[in-house]
Amino acid sequence: MPIMIKDVPKDDRPRERLLKVGPGQVSNAELLAIILGSGTKSESVLSLSNRLLMHFEGLKLLNDATIEELIAIKGIGRAKGVLVLAAIELGKRMNGFQSGDRYVIRSPEDGADYIMEDMRVLNQEHFVALFLNTKNQVIHRQTIFIGSLNASIVHPREVFREAVKRSAASIIVAHNHPSGDPTPSREDIHVTRRLVESGKMIGIELMDHLIIGNRKFVSLKEKGYL
Repeated sequence: MPIMIKDVPKDDRPRERLLKVGPGQVSNAELLAIILGSGTKSESVLSLSNRLLMHFEGLKLLNDATIEELIAIKGIGRAKGVLVLAAIELGKRMNGFQSGDRYVIRSPEDGADYIMEDMRVLNQEHFVALFLNTKNQVIHRQTIFIGSLNASIVHPREVFREAVKRSAASIIVAHNHPSGDPTPSREDIHVTRRLVESGKMIGIELMDHLIIGNRKFVSLKEKGYL
């Protein structure tokens, strides 16, 4: 016989645990159970949320789930599917929210924090540039191209054209490795050095090239390639 939420001690139920220990201390399955609200006649909401996470192999793939994929799972109807999609979208929007104060980048960690959550879940490589003013504040962010990093594709003119247009004092470039491993390749290093030389010629410094993995990153500046 399956264990239902009503059979679980009150202090161990997802909602009660969140109130007791705080949202940062409960599991992904418990958070998802709170969003779903209820299970089915034959399965508890916590069991359903665990099964949902297992189906998508965790949050990374769930992040890109469609309503059709969700309702195809036993126990997830259209109403529950919509709740999950709404929660995912709200998280994306809150992560992208910026206050009136411009974000300041003083270290590789600052730069990685600024883009990590957006870029670590991407299924393709995205090459982005952050354009900074003299106070190291981000004045603009732009995706330069999508696809495998290649020196023939990442042409310096595409990067620095926007830098000149925005009157940027410096730039930081970044790209993700969908594998989750941010170890730089030879091509990553080659592109970085090419951008450094181009920046010197026009007087706009390349401050760093960040490679984003799954909750980890590599700074090519820290590695000595800039």
